[in-house]
Amino acid sequence: MSLKIRLSRGGAKKRPYYRIVVADARAPRDGRFIEKVGTFNPLLPKDSTERFTLVEERVKHWLDAGAEPTDRVLRLLDAAGIRSRPSRNNPNKGQPGKKAQERNEARRQAEAAAAEAAAEPAAEPAGEEAAAE
Repeated sequence: MSLKIRLSRGGAKKRPYYRIVVADARAPRDGRFIEKVGTFNPLLPKDSTERFTLVEERVKHWLDAGAEPTDRVLRLLDAAGIRSRPSRNNPNKGQPGKKAQERNEARRQAEAAAAEAAAEPAAEPAGEEAAAE
């Protein structure tokens, strides 16, 4: 049986409240779970002590038993100092999409062509004046 430590949503509409639960990976998000090991209330300020509660010894027990935390729970466990989360780096995230890159390239080519066209007529009259002398 594959176990997950994940968030189970509760609360009212637009007022989320999450329970941190250990559940079978095949169970529905808000469905059956094995054990409740904490809570998370994202509406409270980040410095509030009640924003995130956890029963550390039970979490450690389930991690030793092979339960895998989801990414969001792993962030919370990292903040609590129970398990470290490896840093991620996606250098392509800040780059524009394919179509935007094509538009930028077309704009650069048009600007280069306009600059060349503006430079050529300025050079021709200087050449005519030199020929007239």
